[in-house]
Amino acid sequence: MVEKSTKAARGTVQCENTNIHLLKANDFVADIIKKEMAKTGTLLINITSSAGSGKTTLMQKTAEKLKDKINIAVMVGDLETERDAERIRETGIQALQIVTGGICHLEAQMVHQVLDQFDLENIDLLFIENVGNLVCPSSFDLGEDYRVTLMATTEGDDKPKKYPKMFLTSDMMLVSKADLLPYVPFSVEAVTKDAREVNHEIEVLQISSITDEGIDQWCDWLLEKVKQKKG
Repeated sequence: MVEKSTKAARGTVQCENTNIHLLKANDFVADIIKKEMAKTGTLLINITSSAGSGKTTLMQKTAEKLKDKINIAVMVGDLETERDAERIRETGIQALQIVTGGICHLEAQMVHQVLDQFDLENIDLLFIENVGNLVCPSSFDLGEDYRVTLMATTEGDDKPKKYPKMFLTSDMMLVSKADLLPYVPFSVEAVTKDAREVNHEIEVLQISSITDEGIDQWCDWLLEKVKQKKG
């Protein structure tokens, strides 16, 4: 019987030091983004979640509710296609797709490269809809003011302890697809308890983009943060 090799595959590298350098470079660009957002008074929100948690639908609903009150734009990260950006543009706001070509997260340099496609002087709120993934995006600062993570009722309520870094680095957890609570084995109380054991400061809001549950509170939160950024 051939013994399993303990050597790294050809072309691979030990990642510990490499990751440190990558994240330092990312943080440098993230600081540049923060300064540009401060200069224009644009609120930058990084929306994260697993794939299929309802990020794009929430962006559509948010645009419909707020586009007549403030100027909103969205940049969308995905491995392939422009489908999500096309859906968001149907609401009448600007949306730009960042196709990562297989990379499982957005990085600050990707965001910075497309910022000149937006008239930031006239944008009050810019969303980054990150790639659907609870692991990699948690490590990359995109220069955002706030990170908001969706936790869908269809995923199970054990994710905050399984993927703690995402919830530790988030300012708010949106329990999405709340309209399905009667039909799925999901405890809002349990997921909230776990999230707050990871991050005692995280805000929690239960929402449904189908029934509009919690959407007004979500929009009020956004408007208040826009006002604070402008102030």
